[in-house]
Amino acid sequence: MTVTTEHAPPAPVSPGRTPAPRRRASNAGGRAPYAFIAPFYVLYAFFMIAPIGAALYLSLTEWVGLGSPRFVGLVNYVDLASDTSFRTAFANTALYVAVALVIVVPGALLIAQALNTKGLRLRDLFRVTFFIPMVLSPIVIALVFGMMLDTDFGAVNSVLFALFGTPPLDWLADPTLARLALSFVIVWRWVGYLTIFFLAALQNVPAELYEAAELDGAGPLRRFQTVTLPAIRPVTAFVFVTSFIAAAQLFDEPYLLTRGGPGEATLSVSMFVYRAAFERQQFGYAAAAGVVLFVVVFAVSRVLNRILDIGRA
Repeated sequence: MTVTTEHAPPAPVSPGRTPAPRRRASNAGGRAPYAFIAPFYVLYAFFMIAPIGAALYLSLTEWVGLGSPRFVGLVNYVDLASDTSFRTAFANTALYVAVALVIVVPGALLIAQALNTKGLRLRDLFRVTFFIPMVLSPIVIALVFGMMLDTDFGAVNSVLFALFGTPPLDWLADPTLARLALSFVIVWRWVGYLTIFFLAALQNVPAELYEAAELDGAGPLRRFQTVTLPAIRPVTAFVFVTSFIAAAQLFDEPYLLTRGGPGEATLSVSMFVYRAAFERQQFGYAAAAGVVLFVVVFAVSRVLNRILDIGRA
């Protein structure tokens, strides 16, 4: 008698099921992108988030640089609200921001438009000439302008006397003249740098747009308004916001040229922070001023981003 042994067929595998090893491999592959971008976030947290948190904590303390900080709460912020020096520094910084946004940015755009003119000779030479101030050391700039604005032997007073008979002006000792001189240095140093951005944007505007506008009878001013400005809007927005941030944090020019003087006539908020921290050893007070500046710059930048549609498709 023959015994037949029947083997049960293997259980069918559902098409939607995946073997366990393959699932583990899939999970490992899903974590790989995060491993690649992790170094950036680690460095960002270490060099950005951690210092901001430390500044926030320090602004709530009283610390002279040695020993342990003493927690004082919001006392530093209350003192800032009644500090006339801080209000003066804030007003001066607002003036520097106005100079950057009202004079430097439009001036850079106009210069870039002139350099973009067809048939302009020595265009490369003009580009280099306008960009030189930005690559010069701030110390060199301060020395040169300090000699040019000298009351007795400065070139500016010599030219004014030769042309108009103007008596010698004490450019760096008079509050109004010191602000005017510092504003001129800001314009002279920054306008060439921003011109490079605008010039690159203008060269990317399609020539067909200008030809179409010219066929419609648009003149140079009309073409500038209807073709050029809309085409370079993203670059204009970028330049506008970055110029605001740079002017709000201005330090080199007033520190090297006038030391914030005469008195506090050219004192910026960044210089106020420097003086509080490294001249008076009020590190908590300086941190509070820095936090206020950070909040104001961040808030205004966000408003400008929304108004100018930066980062939107």
